[in-house]
Amino acid sequence: MTIRPNSIEARDTAFHLHGYTNPAAHLEIGPLVIERGDGVHVFDNQGNKYIEAMAGLWSAALGFSETRLVDAATKQMKALPYYHSFAHRGHTPAAELADTLVNMAPGNMSKAFFTNSGSEAIDTAIKLIWYRSNALGKPEKKKILVRNRAYHGVTVAAAALTGLPANHASFDQIVPTLRLTCPHYWREGLDGETEEQFTNRLAEELENMIVAEGPETIAAFFGEPVLGAGGVVTPPKGYWAAVQKILKKYDILLVADEVICGFGRTGQMFGCNTYDITPDMMTLSKQLSSSYMPSSALLMNERVFEPLMNEANKIGTLGHGYTGSGHPVACAVANETIRIIREDNLVEHAAAMGEHLRAGLNNLSDHPLVGEVRGVGLIAAVELVTNKETKTALEKPGKLGLQTNALAIENGFFSRPMMDAMAFCPPLIIQTHEIDDLLGRFEKTLDQSLAQLQKDGHQIG
Repeated sequence: MTIRPNSIEARDTAFHLHGYTNPAAHLEIGPLVIERGDGVHVFDNQGNKYIEAMAGLWSAALGFSETRLVDAATKQMKALPYYHSFAHRGHTPAAELADTLVNMAPGNMSKAFFTNSGSEAIDTAIKLIWYRSNALGKPEKKKILVRNRAYHGVTVAAAALTGLPANHASFDQIVPTLRLTCPHYWREGLDGETEEQFTNRLAEELENMIVAEGPETIAAFFGEPVLGAGGVVTPPKGYWAAVQKILKKYDILLVADEVICGFGRTGQMFGCNTYDITPDMMTLSKQLSSSYMPSSALLMNERVFEPLMNEANKIGTLGHGYTGSGHPVACAVANETIRIIREDNLVEHAAAMGEHLRAGLNNLSDHPLVGEVRGVGLIAAVELVTNKETKTALEKPGKLGLQTNALAIENGFFSRPMMDAMAFCPPLIIQTHEIDDLLGRFEKTLDQSLAQLQKDGHQIG
């Protein structure tokens, strides 16, 4: 395998894979090879140290060296390395995890169904929602409401719910989706429109779409409490209250995608707690096991479960499941992850560290390249612009984000460019001095990116 050289030119090419430049260049150069981790840091095969400001993929809540998770996996591997959840069988780690999740989640959850990734959880939610509609004698009730810039995964059904163009280009879509405006006030608000007026406009759009399509044809609304990969978009004031009122009026299920938000990321245990959301179903993954093992879950309330059980009894079986559903090692690691989050008060810690992070990012608001700082809890984004008045960057969307991200890697930290927004989602265990180190590196990166733009003759204003 080619080991990618540690040069900015190589990185500027190789890190453009997700829909931005030619992936062949990435394959020619080879990846940046990460060898080990320690706390919030990871190290490459050249010995270079990086602050992992994205917790891997929004997911390593406990950092990269939590020995309690290693011990939990080892102990379970020795006792029962694998078993399934078919034919009315189960095992203690899955039963313990199901009980924990159902009792800690908002929305009067009743049952847990285990999957192996967030995408699988979303696919399962869609399948069961359609199954439920059929069970209720409403076979036409199949459409799904989603938002532009949402991210719900990349499996064949989940990808259709995702609202990012790169995840749709040249892929077929099989789910009937109805797409709504992204609830990003800074980007989508009209001139002179207040935040409350923006919320009212989005609520009106939602209700008008339901009425136009026919509420009898719409099964569910899928939404992240905070949009993650779409740019860390926090909802405007009153948004979730308005959405829930309309969904209740028209008997439409609400599925909260907590894959990124769950387990402390928003400064409370779930994003639903942060925004007073009462969902019918919840999808969980990533921080569920701190991503030390692939693990995910779909939770549902009795409103969803009862028709499923009635239909399964009628048919004689529920024809859905995965070989790895409720894998005992993954469940053991998830159980230990939740114990650590609770014992170490990491939800409260994340809220405090998030305030410190956002305060530091807000101190950079006057920088010529900073258009908006946004976030909640320990997740944030900085929108990069070259013109603050027009809220625009370079002629090619995403180019400024990629340039800045390449410099960030040179400066020893991993962010993630979401078009021209730089994301920050560090492990929940990060400390004040580590955030200060990250902020210093980011400020240096912004200055270098600005200097590069000026050198290339771009107007900044």
